[in-house]
Amino acid sequence: MSIFTPVDVPELQPAGTEPDPRPRVNPAVRAVRRIARGAAQVALVAIGLWWLVPTIGLAVTSLRSPADAGDTPWWTVLQAPTQLTLRNYEGLLADGRIVNALWNTVLISVPSTVLVVAIAAAAAYPLAWLEFRGRHVVTLVMAGLIAVPVQTAIIPDAQLFRLIGLSGTIPALVAFHVAFGLPFAVFLLRNFYLGIPADFVEAARMDGGSEFAIFWRIVLPLGRPALASLAVFQFVWVWNDLVVALVFARSDNAPITSVLQEQMRSFPSNIDVVAPGALVSMAVPLLVFFLFQRFFVNSMLAGSVR
Repeated sequence: MSIFTPVDVPELQPAGTEPDPRPRVNPAVRAVRRIARGAAQVALVAIGLWWLVPTIGLAVTSLRSPADAGDTPWWTVLQAPTQLTLRNYEGLLADGRIVNALWNTVLISVPSTVLVVAIAAAAAYPLAWLEFRGRHVVTLVMAGLIAVPVQTAIIPDAQLFRLIGLSGTIPALVAFHVAFGLPFAVFLLRNFYLGIPADFVEAARMDGGSEFAIFWRIVLPLGRPALASLAVFQFVWVWNDLVVALVFARSDNAPITSVLQEQMRSFPSNIDVVAPGALVSMAVPLLVFFLFQRFFVNSMLAGSVR
């Protein structure tokens, strides 16, 4: 009788020929997954196209004459593409009031965006990285002000602007948008700054860096994705605003949304102005969004890699 116990020795495989550890998937299951993935993609494309139908209709209507737009629906252009023309846009650019309204919108949106981003970037740093009494109270107040509707401040601000002589001016519109944009901006940037590794800030302080140098050379460059996202949010909100413009703007400094709203009162006869004007007004925020789209991705992924 042998005193040795037999031992099972695993079969050795040549290098590079290790068996695949992944379990084999049933061909039927693989086919079902492919069909489900394809169906999901088709459904998403269908939803996207359905969502774009109003925009496509607006674009086609802006390229048709008022007579054609009043007689037949916009989709009939598929059978008669000769209806498409650029005369509406030529007339739009020749309309001095529309051009002035677009310029007024730029004068309102750009300063409102720049001021909100600059002030919020500086104000969010002490709330995130400096210890002082009442810091958490200020943060809670900023968070609470986000929920305050714009309509609650229109009457008090209108009275204030009239007292200081800014009623009906572009600076009044800019001041109102800045005041209502700051709470959300400060709260957003403060939360983003808190995601920056504390070792960067502490190392800079140990090296003798001032708070301004830390903010300017470390926090601000790392916060560029959030700053760009905030700028797009603020710009789009101000550009598309109508309520504030109707209250604080006069006819000579009204933005494009207010002028288009006036044209809507006689929509059938002004469709050659409303359609291309609305499309141009919509194209500018879309262009800004697509230019800064990569910053949105960086901002959303920043918190997942820290």
